Amino acid sequence: MGREILVQDALENMKVERLKRTQIAKGTILTYYHDTVRIPNGHVCEFDFLGHQGAAAVLPVTEDGKLLLVRQYRNALDRFTLEIPAGGLEGPGEPTREAAARELTEETGFVAGRIDFLLSVVSAVAYCNEKIDIYLARDLQKSERHLDADEYINVEAWEGEELLELAYNGTLQDAKTVAAVMAYQNGLAAGRWG
Repeated sequence: MGREILVQDALENMKVERLKRTQIAKGTILTYYHDTVRIPNGHVCEFDFLGHQGAAAVLPVTEDGKLLLVRQYRNALDRFTLEIPAGGLEGPGEPTREAAARELTEETGFVAGRIDFLLSVVSAVAYCNEKIDIYLARDLQKSERHLDADEYINVEAWEGEELLELAYNGTLQDAKTVAAVMAYQNGLAAGRWG
């Protein structure tokens, strides 16, 4: 079992050159840039780029195997979404494991006795560099929530199979959450999470 390359360009010999990067705007979590880039065939292209300092997320699993998700309002979609707890890094050097533990407590009111790396995702590779490290939190103990001023969150316990069905029917749409649930359920089926 291995990969089969159907079409191959000599990517290792190709050079991409950024000719110019102009900052258009800076927000609280994103910086918007306009880039001018020369691609390997010599064409000069224009790209928009959103810079992000990174994020961490966590999939909490209760003792009875339920997955804890949060339902919160998301302004970009103008609706409530169901997703795993997550948040931006407080600085470029903050370890993502610590950020995931912080978000778990802030949003759900639980602390984890065990936090293990699950996977990393890049949320929108065509125009944003936001990388999210996702962790699995187990051995949960009740604590206190510490919501940010702009957060109104319900915490909900779900069966993994129910969440898979929501992903497959298009109801569960948050990419980091779909990736986390699928990775966890796949690992569970393979006996990875003892």
